[in-house]
Amino acid sequence: MSAPGAPDSTLRGVSGSMAGSSQTSLSATLSSPQTGAPKPNHNHMHPHRQSFAENQRHPPPSPRSQRHPSFTQQAIQDLVNHPPPNRHPNPRYSGRDWRDVALGELAVPEDVRWASMDDSVQSATFTLIKNNPTNVVLVRESPESRTAVTTFDYNDLNAYLLVVVGLAKPEDEDVGLYTEISRKAQAQEDIALHQIQSLCQKEELVVLPAEATLDKAVESFGGGVHRILIVNQAGDVIGVLTQLRLVEFFWNEAVNFPVIDRLYGSLLRDLGIGTHQIIAINIDAPLADALLLMHNEGLTSVAVVDQGLNVVGNISTADVRHLTSAASLPLLKDTCMHFISVILHERGVEHGRDSFPVFHVNPYSTLGHTVAKLVATKSHRMWVVESASPSPSAPATPLLQPSNPAATTAAAPPPTSGGTGGGTTSPPPTVIIPPLSSSSTPQSPLPGQNFAGVPGGMPGARLSGRLTGVVSMTDILNLFARSSGLRPSDPSEQRARRRRSSSASVRPSIDSARASVDFRR
Repeated sequence: MSAPGAPDSTLRGVSGSMAGSSQTSLSATLSSPQTGAPKPNHNHMHPHRQSFAENQRHPPPSPRSQRHPSFTQQAIQDLVNHPPPNRHPNPRYSGRDWRDVALGELAVPEDVRWASMDDSVQSATFTLIKNNPTNVVLVRESPESRTAVTTFDYNDLNAYLLVVVGLAKPEDEDVGLYTEISRKAQAQEDIALHQIQSLCQKEELVVLPAEATLDKAVESFGGGVHRILIVNQAGDVIGVLTQLRLVEFFWNEAVNFPVIDRLYGSLLRDLGIGTHQIIAINIDAPLADALLLMHNEGLTSVAVVDQGLNVVGNISTADVRHLTSAASLPLLKDTCMHFISVILHERGVEHGRDSFPVFHVNPYSTLGHTVAKLVATKSHRMWVVESASPSPSAPATPLLQPSNPAATTAAAPPPTSGGTGGGTTSPPPTVIIPPLSSSSTPQSPLPGQNFAGVPGGMPGARLSGRLTGVVSMTDILNLFARSSGLRPSDPSEQRARRRRSSSASVRPSIDSARASVDFRR
């Protein structure tokens, strides 16, 4: 409960002041005829009334002249592609080269969150989820230290969760560790952070001094690094700079940096950024498959698509915060589509209104439009889609709305025969998205693979289009670096480093699928 009397007294004070203001205004209005207002003169002669003919000599202006012209379709499209920027430029960066901005100027010590190696995973999870703008907890050897030895983020929480529920596939030498962690978690015993370090696939921990300039950070981010620790001269961490924080900085301050600002008006198609190598998840696949897929492929999010490869949602590792209680674990066996509806419901509860974040753009979207969406959704990537493609086995659904069970059954594709025993096999949960074919008919991603149609949706969720590519913050910061004369490393090397070994059960099918598709780079 809140402090006794404080909220109520505050509310009463606000209500009282509002009521007093209203009463003053109302009493002033009522008293105006008695305080000097002229009384009507009933003996005054009425002026001459104009005849109809006289009125026609000087007709009043048409009300149409006061109306604003309607938007044309092209104007509406231009507004969509070039949304009004919601920026807050800081005058202290005016006239400066962004490459000369010191990292210490972007450090926010209050945003740094700490945990110790001996702290429990449960307490670190609470620190990660509770009001953490950087989405990472720095892990130190002892509570007195100000030096980070590793990190704990949503990817690590996802890896831990998969072990606890028995979905992870350990190497032979790790079977005992995985079994012990699962046993302790089910018995509600504390598990220290140092006990789960071998579960997590860590990227390089990049540390830069506060006096280093921003060009060093952009080169690292453009090469695939996700976060940088900013330290003072004593080596103490004073800030965490993330890709999202830096993209937000460039979005707000672009008016001060012409080299960056002029890129925002370019189309994604013309910039040639992003990649066409994409792994998506079927809407009917269990949520556990999506979590395994992200863990094994080193991804922070995955697109959820229907049988026409239309993007219907997005699941990220940050969404595992919805699975941190025992009551929510049954969601792992439910479909990805159902989990998306749960996420949207939770977002509505938190913000008090229905919202459906859009995680897709098209090749004709501008870079500014793409960055605006990344900043608004706080996502690390935007899925690139072509025009919406109809489902091979069901009519196109431009607006996803709840449907009845009979319609769902009719829209679902028939099961495919498998093996010599005449059994049935369900569609594979994961799919490699090939480049968009020149044919107007949507192509199946792999031979014999069918995706279920959308069984039901959320009001306001519109069919986006066929998934053909992805643009990440790494791609955008790589572009900023190259356009300013810097030479970032190839981000694919960092992505490969984050991927697990091929021992996981899902990897052979993905690797074989990759081999059968000729990707565009």
